[in-house]
This record gives sequence, structure tokens and C-alpha cells, in this order.
Amino acid sequence: MKVLALGNRIFVSSFQMAGIEGIDVQSSKEALSKINQIISKNEYGLVLLSDDIGKDIRLELAKIRSLKPIPLIFELPSPGSKKEKVDYRALLKQILGV
Repeated sequence: MKVLALGNRIFVSSFQMAGIEGIDVQSSKEALSKINQIISKNEYGLVLLSDDIGKDIRLELAKIRSLKPIPLIFELPSPGSKKEKVDYRALLKQILGV
């Protein structure tokens, strides 16, 4: 299975230099549309999403994660973003519907 990076041009370019495919998206809505296309194809095992794009669609991503564990959708800090504390316990509860 392949790895895909989704985010702004700089985020995607960074991963492309390492040989990872990438799609430049400008908005959260566009990213969600691409993710829905990706999960229907079962081609990718890991989707790396920039946190600036993912922050507005976290609830939708949690629903996707609970229904389809593959691909793993993982948010990473985008260049220049502020450090943010993530409550993984709350995120896991949200995904599991607890």
C-alpha cells in the first residue's frame, strides 16, 4: 500500500522530495473530498494530512476513521504551524463513539 501527503504546496513538496506522493489542497473541504475519493479506491495505507487543513474537518475525519481503519489518516504539523497539544485519549473516545 502507498503513502500520500495532503496539504499545502510546501507540506506536499517536502514529502515528494522523500519519494512520497502528494496532492496540493487549498482548503479543508477540498481535502475532505480527496480523502473520500482515496478511501473508495483502497490504494493507500497511510494519508499524511497537514494539521492546518485537518483542524476544520476533525469531526468528519473521526467518522471516517471509525468506519474505515485503512487508510490510517494521520495529521502532522505543517511548516510554520504552532505547537498544539493533542488529547489522544479524547480523540480515541471520539473515534470509538464512547
